[in-house]
Amino acid sequence: MRKVESMGSAENFGASRVVHGTPVVQGLAYGPVIRPAGMPEFDIDAAATVAPDDREAEQEKFSAAATTVADRFSARASASTGSSAEVLAATASLAKDRAWLGTAGKLIADGTPAAAATVEAIDQIAAMFTKLGGLMAERVTDLKDIRDRVVAELLGMPEPGIPNPDEPSILCADDLAPADTAGLDPARVIALATRLGGPSSHTAIIARQLGIPCVVAIADLNDIPAGATAFVDGERGVVGIDPDPKTITSAVAEAGRVAEAAASWRGPGQTADGHRVLILANVADGPSARAAAERGVCEGVGLFRTELAFLDRSDEPSVAEQTDLYRSVIDAFDGDKVVIRTLDAGSDKPLKFVTHPDEANPAMGVRGNRIILSNPEIREHQLDAIAAAAKGTSAVPWVMAPMIATVGEAREFAALVRARGLVPGVMVEVPSAAVQADQILAEVDFVSIGTNDLTQYTMAADRMSPELASLTDPWQPAVLALIERVGAAGAAQSKQVGVCGEAAADPLLACVLVGLGVTSLSSAPAAAPAVGVKLGGVTLDQCVTAAKAAVAADSTSAARDAARTVLG
Repeated sequence: MRKVESMGSAENFGASRVVHGTPVVQGLAYGPVIRPAGMPEFDIDAAATVAPDDREAEQEKFSAAATTVADRFSARASASTGSSAEVLAATASLAKDRAWLGTAGKLIADGTPAAAATVEAIDQIAAMFTKLGGLMAERVTDLKDIRDRVVAELLGMPEPGIPNPDEPSILCADDLAPADTAGLDPARVIALATRLGGPSSHTAIIARQLGIPCVVAIADLNDIPAGATAFVDGERGVVGIDPDPKTITSAVAEAGRVAEAAASWRGPGQTADGHRVLILANVADGPSARAAAERGVCEGVGLFRTELAFLDRSDEPSVAEQTDLYRSVIDAFDGDKVVIRTLDAGSDKPLKFVTHPDEANPAMGVRGNRIILSNPEIREHQLDAIAAAAKGTSAVPWVMAPMIATVGEAREFAALVRARGLVPGVMVEVPSAAVQADQILAEVDFVSIGTNDLTQYTMAADRMSPELASLTDPWQPAVLALIERVGAAGAAQSKQVGVCGEAAADPLLACVLVGLGVTSLSSAPAAAPAVGVKLGGVTLDQCVTAAKAAVAADSTSAARDAARTVLG
């Protein structure tokens, strides 16, 4: 059933038509709609054949184009920070992946022109990734973006990308590639709406980092044409066209005043009745940590993603290199809490210097802490580097492992961390870890809940599937019930329970998480002020009441509504 409605209610600002999706970043924006141009019209003769004497030159031409595209991604990653740098580095690595490059090379050797070989090779890999589903399916958009950029380079055409509007505009698209989302100017693109994707897609993550309203998984987004005047309501997950100008302008102005008030928030994180909640930052490197610290809103780091040092490299970074990286983040928050996650590689983030197994379902395969099965030295070197970085600092780093599924894994990791004088913890992403939270917390000093993966695995739903976006919404009552179980285990043992998934960036959900027993919230720094303001306006009892109501709900929308009724 189509979700297009004719609405004239105040709730939709008198819009003539609205479409619904999954809300990702709250806020209200109003302006003209722009859309990407789509795949360029490449003039490729599929029946053409390269003469045998010219195939070596054609191969060299292809290699040069592919290298140019990969180098551009790497350069943009180096010039970016935080999530932008991480997703661009992962895409650069994908652009250099031997699988599609080798397939294209064989086609060229058989006489296929370089441009046609690029299209055929990447389409083959994309079809395989789609069948695999899970995290691999997330990379299809990235692959197609690489395809278009390499073909454009081969044909001497401009690099594909999104339009650069002259006035503040709303960007609507089927999906957006990392190179596009990471380069957005929030002064020009004031909101995002996509037909595909989910709450943990690249688009959603970058939108949170930029602090602009975002709605994803809008099945009927194509009913919003380019050039239309529209609004995006990132709190309710609504996009509407032709709203009443006076009504929407007034609403946007009020939303701006609320956002301005939030921007001045400087903590500390606490409820109206004084219950302390640490507001922390997700970072990926020294520059992003320093930028987070300079904002003055985060009380430390709740998730330091260390993958950036390992991606797009042909060799493992040395202990000395890693030590410098980790120390730069520790120094940025000198004396404050810094939680470092050990390498979360594999699946959609393969390492070039590691032979990864050929897995039918990589999202549930050898990733995260499981990399020690074949390469234990990588984790050993990383822990040595963290310990070296901690020497002489005023606070001891907290270190957690991703993809922990058993009590034994938690025990083994904790022993290694404690042996180096560090504070051990684990990520709760696998449902088994939530179910056994009391036993796992007995082995470690803290846990941090990764809501993106916990939701995906709990609901058995690919987090990138637009058809399943409602299942991968962290407001799912079943997911909240698991978080409640972890929170209760933490309270019983007086140990900290954090959330470092994207759910921590949702102000309303943040209050619910606190009501479930969560003691710290870590998100993109841009999201922290709104979370802090919302928490400061409610009591702990209200958070607990809202949490109970959300867990008892029978759908994500009912959970949101129940929480909003209590929390306002």
